[in-house]
Amino acid sequence: MQRRLVKDGQIEYNNRDMKRTFNIQAAQLAGEKISVSGWVHSRRDHGGLIFVDLRDHTSLLQLVFNSDNPEAFSLADELRDEFVIRAEGMVRERAAGLKNDKIPTGAVELVVEKLTLLNRAETLPIQPFAEENQAGEDLRFKYRYLDLRRPKMQQMLKKRAEMYRRMHQYMDDRDFIEIQTPILANSSPEGARDFLIPSRLQEGKFYALPQAPQQFKQLLMVGGVPRYYQLAACFRDEDPRADRLYGEFYQLDLEMSFVEDGEEVRQEVEPLMRQLATEFAGKKLLDLSGLAVGDGSPIPRISYRDTMETYGSDKPDLRFGMELIELTDVFTGTEFGVFKNAECIKAICVKNGASLSRKQIDQFTDIAKSEGAGGLAYITYQDGEAKSPIAKFLSETELTAIQQKTGAVDGDAVFFGADTRPVVNAVLGRLRNEFATNFNLKKSDEVALAWIVDFPFYEWDDHGKKLDFGHNPFSMPKGGLEALESATTDTEKLAIVADQFDMVMNGYEICSGGVRNHNPAVLYKVFDLLGFSESYVEEKFGAMLNAFKYGAPPHAGCAFGVDRILMELIDETNVRETLAFPKNGSGVDVMMASPSTVDPAQLKELGL
Repeated sequence: MQRRLVKDGQIEYNNRDMKRTFNIQAAQLAGEKISVSGWVHSRRDHGGLIFVDLRDHTSLLQLVFNSDNPEAFSLADELRDEFVIRAEGMVRERAAGLKNDKIPTGAVELVVEKLTLLNRAETLPIQPFAEENQAGEDLRFKYRYLDLRRPKMQQMLKKRAEMYRRMHQYMDDRDFIEIQTPILANSSPEGARDFLIPSRLQEGKFYALPQAPQQFKQLLMVGGVPRYYQLAACFRDEDPRADRLYGEFYQLDLEMSFVEDGEEVRQEVEPLMRQLATEFAGKKLLDLSGLAVGDGSPIPRISYRDTMETYGSDKPDLRFGMELIELTDVFTGTEFGVFKNAECIKAICVKNGASLSRKQIDQFTDIAKSEGAGGLAYITYQDGEAKSPIAKFLSETELTAIQQKTGAVDGDAVFFGADTRPVVNAVLGRLRNEFATNFNLKKSDEVALAWIVDFPFYEWDDHGKKLDFGHNPFSMPKGGLEALESATTDTEKLAIVADQFDMVMNGYEICSGGVRNHNPAVLYKVFDLLGFSESYVEEKFGAMLNAFKYGAPPHAGCAFGVDRILMELIDETNVRETLAFPKNGSGVDVMMASPSTVDPAQLKELGL
């Protein structure tokens, strides 16, 4: 009969005088008789001795097969890489000169008495352990079950599980109640395309996979739940990129009742992010309290307007400076045509930027053009002189003011943006990030967190032709109904500020939240300013509207992007590598051949 033991944190099973270790790393005591299982990592034949490195999810263990044991030795001779085996025998200490300090079990080896072949393996289509020559993404994803054998992937899965445990513990300790919300939901305007599912029982109608549990968690607050959370699966049909998964992603979703100020939510969850950055990831959390007026927290609160004007982005990387410097007033009387006709002129000073080659500057110019710039003007400072193709068009007064305001010294370069204010901010914000990458200013052992607050409630859509919601329609505008009713022109509508906030980490948005709209009159008016009728609101959000009529408490909450946080904290460059079974950059699961066609009979049954 087996007994389950825990020894030095490792689970083992005892069957009389034989121990079966739960993992290879536990097999370290010489003189013990054990049974271990795993994959053949490598095999070396030394004539009368065969050595096999056995691998599992924790480590390697050297197995020794002696010709004195012909049955085990003969079977060991047949072993090949990735065969699955079980080996029983006695652990012994390795000879002094043969110990391997690179693995946890390097001081011992297992002299095999009995070998069992559990399964054979064909030649692998990818080599999971050839870290220097990995297969392409599609091939790795097609054979993801093999790719997961890589130590890096095993470590990622463990780190993801550990992060989930920490999140659960943190929320449980603060009396949040974990509640699962529906996966089959209704379509809602969250800013991305829905995944629709046809209903068989209600022909012609469709469910939608939830882009977020937004409506459900607000209804939980109406239902008397004081604090809710879940690690929720969310679904959006957005184009994938390095920091955004296609289709499904996961978030720590939470909501709190009787909260009327976003700062209460921020203070509630901020310690979790500090803990993950320092204790979980082992990184240095930068103290950025000097960036904005606050309560002394190392995590500043920066308004949306200020971050756009200072960094050219609403998700700035604050591990480095290189702020955007306003120069519009310097050129009020300029004769330089490019600057003379510009609404806004700004610059960034790039330390050591004078070292950039002409080819590199051309590459940065192409980047600027991709963001809407007509070109990229610049000045380099060398040997006490300002050198630039545009210097001859600028007065001495202008050149002096540029150097004074940017703080440029010998070896630096100043790059300009001159256009409308949004274009200038976008161009220099992108260049700021690209220059930081080029000059290695983004230190991987540092984490810079910030809260971006006071987002505009409305903004122009991607085509600049009509107003749309800045974030989502469920947040409370600052000033409430009065602020909405007093806004009649587009300019006045764009001036409305939402009690919404984001948290950014090293240039990535990792959280979005806000104080919710719990007043039906406000919700009607929010949509009315965009031209939507009350009947449209009732059709889309009838459940919420009806619920709000029966005593909805004020409430607020947020959601953290779990995948993106993990990507940054484990120094991964592509968010797809944080999932066990991701889709590729085209949104295809090449392992399961999904999406795929379906049987016509299924479509007929669904009325399609």
